[in-house]
Amino acid sequence: MSEETKTTQSAEAQSRRNEKVGHVVSTKMQKTIVVEVEMRKAHPKYKRIVRSSKKFYAHDEQNTARVGDMVRIRESRPLSKLKRWSLEEIIRRSTLAQVEEAAK
Repeated sequence: MSEETKTTQSAEAQSRRNEKVGHVVSTKMQKTIVVEVEMRKAHPKYKRIVRSSKKFYAHDEQNTARVGDMVRIRESRPLSKLKRWSLEEIIRRSTLAQVEEAAK
């Protein structure tokens, strides 16, 4: 049993940082992407779903993300004035990015 508790504790320690999933909006900066995360929440009184979005600046070391990609970002230490996130993985590539690569 002690081994099982150790593995669950180590998994919790790794996932302590916040993660978000969103779409890449801009890649104009070097090693930086802008990710727009859409939040859907029920209105407290009217119970209607309200959509709101927020943009996050994330660090992309290899410049692999393209506009339109769906990505997962993870919270990190402050890297600049606005960057507090880093690119964890690219979940789904944009079809627009694939067409541009084929054209080249």
